[in-house]
Amino acid sequence: MAEITPPAPVAFSTAGLPERQRVELWESHNAEALIGLRCRTLTAAVLEATEINVQLERIHLARVRGNSHVVERDETLIRRRPAESVALFFSLVGEAFFYHDDGVRTVQPGEMLMCDADRPFMRGFSHGLEELVLKIPHAVFADVTGVDHVARPTVVNFAAGANSVAHALAREVGAATRSDDPRPANEAALLELVAALAGADRDALSTAHRAAAQTYIDQHLANPALSAPQVAAAVGISPRHLSRVFAEAGTTVPKYVLARRLEAARNLLEKPTAATMTIAGLAHYCGFTSAAHFSNAFRSHFGERATDVRRRALFSRTLD
Repeated sequence: MAEITPPAPVAFSTAGLPERQRVELWESHNAEALIGLRCRTLTAAVLEATEINVQLERIHLARVRGNSHVVERDETLIRRRPAESVALFFSLVGEAFFYHDDGVRTVQPGEMLMCDADRPFMRGFSHGLEELVLKIPHAVFADVTGVDHVARPTVVNFAAGANSVAHALAREVGAATRSDDPRPANEAALLELVAALAGADRDALSTAHRAAAQTYIDQHLANPALSAPQVAAAVGISPRHLSRVFAEAGTTVPKYVLARRLEAARNLLEKPTAATMTIAGLAHYCGFTSAAHFSNAFRSHFGERATDVRRRALFSRTLD
């Protein structure tokens, strides 16, 4: 069976475009790639904006940066360009206002705004912005959450220690939309987190806690001191509950950490950028404290030696 290649991020920037056409081209890009919006700058300043888009099978991710401007989505635009989606905006830099028929909200960095993209709104960024965006079609949102529609905009704190599910969700979207070395997104894990964030049942919450823990583990694999209590504290649950959550998936935290470290090591062995690393150095880079333990665990897990994987990858590259 052919391996499925994860979708690559697609970047768009107003830099280098004719200054008088930047707003028009930015609007056109967003209408096709994300959500149709009318845009205007707050002063005579030229629009400076970039966007990184990742289209998964069912949902869309983005990272947006820009100087001060205002965007609007009114009823006319909604009729002409329906998004038929729920949008989650994770603010990273810059205070933003959100004007909606439900009132006005101010969204600070570290806060996430969730709303129906097909209800009129206006958003303003007086000091510029950097934010992450997760767009989920109505049908998908209803399927994973059991919620037919988002009646009112919701603001959730996703900073570390505030809401573990929202924090893990922001981490996943952020890693997938980095400009340098983006990490392939796990769409199933993202949707599980969305389900828990929307208040789905206990099973969904356990799955979301597991996904949040897995996200934290993946980002701290290189730390040889990584432990279950540390992971539990980062997710905001007890070590006992963390163990129960992983047991429901038929594994344990140590077994999962070991498997992910071995997978990371195997991926490195096949990359030309790691060709000069020693096996011991590679093992240390992936969080192993002992090269001998790494070698034994690698052979037991994959049925072959790490040196065999490296030799085969090198031979394959010589044939390209």
